Amino acid sequence: MKIVRYQNSSNRIEHGALDSSGKVFAISGDIYDQYQVTDQLANVDKLLAPIQPTTIFGIGLNYRRHAEEGGASIPEYPVLFFKNPASLQNPGDPILIPTFLKSDEVDYECELAVVIGKKCKNVSRENALDYVLGYTCANDVSARDWQKGKGGGQWSRGKSFDTFAPLGPCLVTTDEITNPNQLTIRTVLNDQVVQDWNTSDMIFDVPTLIEFLSGSTTLLPGTVILTGTPHGVGMARKPPLWLKAGDVVTIEIEKIGALTNPVQLEA
Repeated sequence: MKIVRYQNSSNRIEHGALDSSGKVFAISGDIYDQYQVTDQLANVDKLLAPIQPTTIFGIGLNYRRHAEEGGASIPEYPVLFFKNPASLQNPGDPILIPTFLKSDEVDYECELAVVIGKKCKNVSRENALDYVLGYTCANDVSARDWQKGKGGGQWSRGKSFDTFAPLGPCLVTTDEITNPNQLTIRTVLNDQVVQDWNTSDMIFDVPTLIEFLSGSTTLLPGTVILTGTPHGVGMARKPPLWLKAGDVVTIEIEKIGALTNPVQLEA
């Protein structure tokens, strides 16, 4: 099933089920517990990110070709960073290039996002996907100057500016994606394909990431795991390709759809 989150004409935020014809049917109940798809057509005024994350975990250097393009060695354990949940952005709404804490090196990163559906801890790799609600497209927008030179040795500053976590357009449940590590994934920037690869190139696959992140650590429903980006990021190009006002960036993942955001300067 494809689940969307939306604001209706009364400014209420609801979830709905998107069918193959593009119609959305209202969902009653809690998508993390018990819910039911009704026969009532949803009143969709604005499409939102499919969930409001409780936590956003990011994984760095998780594609072999991406590690190679940056001259990095293959990590022994997953490289973990955090993004501020308030960096969430909706499909169609702008990615804002920071002007207050100014950045001249804002980059795109197409990523498969995993959404945890049940509270879990110390999960085995074999049972890890039992705790997944579904998958969505993500853009792990990154201010490389703040991630690298000005971030104090930590990545979170450069990853957590407002609007730096677009998610969407829908959440696809696990019955439709049984193997998250066999999906084509790409970024299109102003009609030019700049990343085009497959999630099979992950160094640590989705079950391994869930096992690692849940070790001695409780993952709450609504936890989002950004699973890394393939090669082709702007930072690695010669010359570098940074996002600028007026750009339009789209993340496409097989079986999920396309997440598109324009780029603007922060007011």
